[in-house]
Amino acid sequence: MERRSFLKKTVVGVGMLSLMDTEILTASDALRSPKSSVSSNFKKSIMWETIGFEGSILDKCKAVKAAGYDGIEPSSHMNREEVIDAMKSTGLIASSVCCSTHWAKPLSHPDASVRQEGIEGAIVAMEDAKMYGTDSILLVPGTVGDDVSYDECWDRSKESIKKLLPIAKKLNVTICIENVWNNFLLSPIEACNYVDQFKSKNVKFYFDCGNILVYGWPEQWIKILGKRIGRIHIKEFSKKVADSSGRWKGFGVKLTEGDVNWSKVMNEIRKVYPHTWLTTEQGNGPTLEDLKDLSSRFDKILQM
Repeated sequence: MERRSFLKKTVVGVGMLSLMDTEILTASDALRSPKSSVSSNFKKSIMWETIGFEGSILDKCKAVKAAGYDGIEPSSHMNREEVIDAMKSTGLIASSVCCSTHWAKPLSHPDASVRQEGIEGAIVAMEDAKMYGTDSILLVPGTVGDDVSYDECWDRSKESIKKLLPIAKKLNVTICIENVWNNFLLSPIEACNYVDQFKSKNVKFYFDCGNILVYGWPEQWIKILGKRIGRIHIKEFSKKVADSSGRWKGFGVKLTEGDVNWSKVMNEIRKVYPHTWLTTEQGNGPTLEDLKDLSSRFDKILQM
């Protein structure tokens, strides 16, 4: 079961690059991630697929803005014109883009043609990021299972990401590798080694605070990963609920009501994280009040 689907309730190629020189949506420099210092003034974003509010792209953006968020994390392969128009209309900024093909077309797949489709999907995500005025994408590098061994996942995803790097450099977009329940990169030291092997400023880590609780402590991961972290997901998880009702149910608690030690997490974030964006990937209800409640809980975390 895919995490995105639980929380919320075509592919074009490099040819698009030539069109982007005259179509790029430019973000304010003040909303860009600082290059040299750790930030203490964070901006709040919300992952698009977790917005419970119903309606058009513009309707959702208006609700997100009214609830007190600074930005959104769109999924790739959305209607670019609608996303850009909605951001312009509301003043929201894209904090990053989530690749929407990495589950169906994983870079670890045994079939090389499927891996190529995954590469092309990631290219679209990077093109989307450039068009939306952000410099980061979320990418799940692959999955380990009965048909894909751990070393195969490492090697195949590594080679696929290497193919993406020339385009990432050209677009000045960072590929941020996320920790998810994919049986891969299960320790912070290993995650460091995975990122470091590329020897590229265009590969970093997208750290998810809630996902890690089944096999670690988020504050420890943040400390060890340090400035390798390109983006962070703010998400809750309850080990008690997971133990009693099933692992996926652990995400069902509200932000600040689970087992993430947010004061320790924020302490480590302020020490090492050199960017301004923090993005919630927290399930929420269908009303504006639900979005406002989540935003208020987010604010409490930022004040810790």
